[in-house]
Amino acid sequence: MDGEITYNAAYRGSKRFNQWNVEHANATGFSAAADDYMERGIDLNEQLIRNKPATFMMKVSGEAMVDAGIFNGDIVIVDRSVKAVNGKIVIAVLNGEMLIRRLEKTFNKVRLVPETRKLSPIDIDLSAADFSIWGVVTYCIHAV
Repeated sequence: MDGEITYNAAYRGSKRFNQWNVEHANATGFSAAADDYMERGIDLNEQLIRNKPATFMMKVSGEAMVDAGIFNGDIVIVDRSVKAVNGKIVIAVLNGEMLIRRLEKTFNKVRLVPETRKLSPIDIDLSAADFSIWGVVTYCIHAV
């Protein structure tokens, strides 16, 4: 994971706009019947981001989560306000390196489990390692 972050804190959404706010030319003189019922387009920021100040988009680098549907070059949406619980896909920082893995917590053990057979799970020694959970992955965006 290369740590590339894309965000814009000044974005306010598009709820205040509807089709009547957009200037357009009507060459036929008649509008389509469906235009009367159209409110506004779909805003992906409003659909995918719950907590704007705590949410970031990151580009994935690596093949660690291919069996979970997260591929090299995908963009993941990471929410830092979501609690990292057992089974969630997280962005973890281990000894200064950012990793995307599934979190596995038991009573006395923390593991970062990849979703590929090519890599093995990482057992975290909390007393010796510099370890923190940076955020929880909420969505993955990739081309089809």
